[in-house]
Amino acid sequence: MDLREELPGDTATVRDIHLRAFGDHGLVVADLVDTLRNTITSDDGLSLVAEHAGSVVGHVMFTRSLLDAPRRLVEVQVLSPLAVAPEHQKRGVGTALVRAGLKILAERAAPLVFLEGDPGYYSRFGFMPGGGQGFRKPSLRIPDAAFQVLALPGHQPWMTGTLVYAEPFWRHDAVGLRDHGASEGPLLP
Repeated sequence: MDLREELPGDTATVRDIHLRAFGDHGLVVADLVDTLRNTITSDDGLSLVAEHAGSVVGHVMFTRSLLDAPRRLVEVQVLSPLAVAPEHQKRGVGTALVRAGLKILAERAAPLVFLEGDPGYYSRFGFMPGGGQGFRKPSLRIPDAAFQVLALPGHQPWMTGTLVYAEPFWRHDAVGLRDHGASEGPLLP
């Protein structure tokens, strides 16, 4: 398996992976990815794909958001979304993508990475519930256990406060749970 940054020619395949991986929520997630892609620059954010036998089989995106900290606003990253083609799940593709992305963000001196997702999955990377570490969720619709954070070497102790998601998350209504999906768990892994 090879990991690399997403290229313009990957767009349709990445969209298809999210559509298939997220089932009923696939369209929302795929549309979110298409919008978030436009916010990534060479210095800010990251979109990685995993290739197996010449085909893209997984994708992860890290995008800029803000932490409303007491001293000032702090640029942070949000890991969302992560998807692996259903036929390639449970083979370490997602794990490899997340680890590679976190390594790159640490090298870029990003202080924090936030996400909404399954603590059983993301704790293996060092993510911890954000509420117990002085962070506040951007929405009350995010289950406490799903709101997670990982401090990277660029983090300083004063960097606490409220996460403010980038506008595309709100535009696509991809934050937390809505009543119709409450039994399904968090929308974004």
